[in-house]
Amino acid sequence: MEIIEVSEMSDELVEAFERLTPQLSSSNPPPSAEMLQKIVESEASHLLIAVEDGYIYGTLTLAVFLIPTGLRAWVEDVVVDSDARGKGVGSMLSQRAIDLATELGATTVDLTSRPSREAANRLYKRLGFEQRETNVYRYKC
Repeated sequence: MEIIEVSEMSDELVEAFERLTPQLSSSNPPPSAEMLQKIVESEASHLLIAVEDGYIYGTLTLAVFLIPTGLRAWVEDVVVDSDARGKGVGSMLSQRAIDLATELGATTVDLTSRPSREAANRLYKRLGFEQRETNVYRYKC
C-alpha cells in the first residue's frame, strides 16, 4: 500500500470517490470531477490516497491554512473502503497527513470524529491526538 498526494485528476479518482463517499456520508453526494479538480489544484487542500495495484482503498484531505495564531492543519473526510478496514490504511493515511502538516510548518493538526466511530477514535489516540474539551458548532448556509 502506498500513500500519495494527488497531483492530477483521473477517472480512477472520480470512481473512487463515487464508491467511497457513500461509506463516509449518507447525506452528501460524491464530489464531481470538477470539484475534485478544484481540490487537487487548491494550495490549501492536500488530497491523499491509499493505493495498491492501481486501486484506491482510502482517502484523506488535509486542509492547511494560515490564521493569526499560526499555520494550522485540519484532517477531513477520512474514508477507508470497507473491504480494507482493519488493515492499517487509516493509520497510514493519518500518519502521512501528520508528516505533511509538519513538513509544511503547521503548529497543530486537528480533526473531529463521531463517538460512534470507535475504531477511528482509538486510532487517533494511538497516533498521539489528544481529545480536546471544546464544543463544535455548525452553521448551515
